[in-house]
Amino acid sequence: MTILITGAAGFIGFHVAARLASEGRRLLGIDSLNDYYSVELKRSRVAQLQAQKTDFRFVRCDFADRGELARAIEGENIKAIVHLGAQAGVRYSLENPHAYVQSNLVGHVNMLELARHRQVRHLVYASSSSVYGGNTKLPFSVEDRVDHPLSLYAATKKADELMSETYANLYRLPQTGLRFFTVYGPWGRPDMAMWIFTKAILEGAPVPLYNNGDMRRDFTFIDDIVNGVISCLDNPPADDGRPKAGGSLAPHRIYNIGNHRPEELVDVVRLLEQACGAKARIEMAPMQAGDVPATFADIDAIHQDLGFTPETTIERGIPRFVDWYRRYHRV
Repeated sequence: MTILITGAAGFIGFHVAARLASEGRRLLGIDSLNDYYSVELKRSRVAQLQAQKTDFRFVRCDFADRGELARAIEGENIKAIVHLGAQAGVRYSLENPHAYVQSNLVGHVNMLELARHRQVRHLVYASSSSVYGGNTKLPFSVEDRVDHPLSLYAATKKADELMSETYANLYRLPQTGLRFFTVYGPWGRPDMAMWIFTKAILEGAPVPLYNNGDMRRDFTFIDDIVNGVISCLDNPPADDGRPKAGGSLAPHRIYNIGNHRPEELVDVVRLLEQACGAKARIEMAPMQAGDVPATFADIDAIHQDLGFTPETTIERGIPRFVDWYRRYHRV
């Protein structure tokens, strides 16, 4: 049995693939290696996976292109899919909306069709905490309505959830959607706050704190995310007519996957200063379009169903990220 992982050169996809490969599972990883951020970083991740000498195969492929996708999976007996590939980033969706429509909408339908026709036992896919948009009730619960997205990125992720619900109803396709909350850690993304702040502190550049620093994020360490993703993969929802997390009666559930502990950005900067051994030049800035002042994950559903419990605090996780960042950049 082959597990297909999309976005295998991405941050979360790389770590999930590495864990699954280390367990001896047969993997096919695909990624378009687009230039939204450093292609060199993506290639380095793939090289790390290939160096493990496990049953992992990588194919460069844009899964939003049906022809490319068909060629990439030809001859593979795919029985499960971890769909982590997407056009990420809230702010970039203001500049290049068509990239989100192509990757996140067209691409998601392609994966649903693949899963349907291959009759896979489970499709696990990435959603986002961004779907909570203008919600003000904290913590965010999967039972909350999410009808007011603040960015096109968030709207595409909510649309993905709705399309998945349709396929679960029509074709009884078992699926799990995961709303990720501010993931960080080694091999992270250069467009995320942890990387941006670390780079600025080490270079003596200004550290921008939006909303004049009045921001809280539910920072979740990558190891905890991987534990949750694989636990979901190995436990597909039953088609038993009972309500699932998120409210579906079909074999489709939605989970928040976060640290269940919102952190003040000023506290994050303080810990980064300690790990970097340098003071930050903090620069207060107004709230950016499409952004939200706070995220906070209610993880009761995934904890009750699968026993998911995050273990890594930012006091432990931040030094691990900074240590990797220094080694990767040789600084």
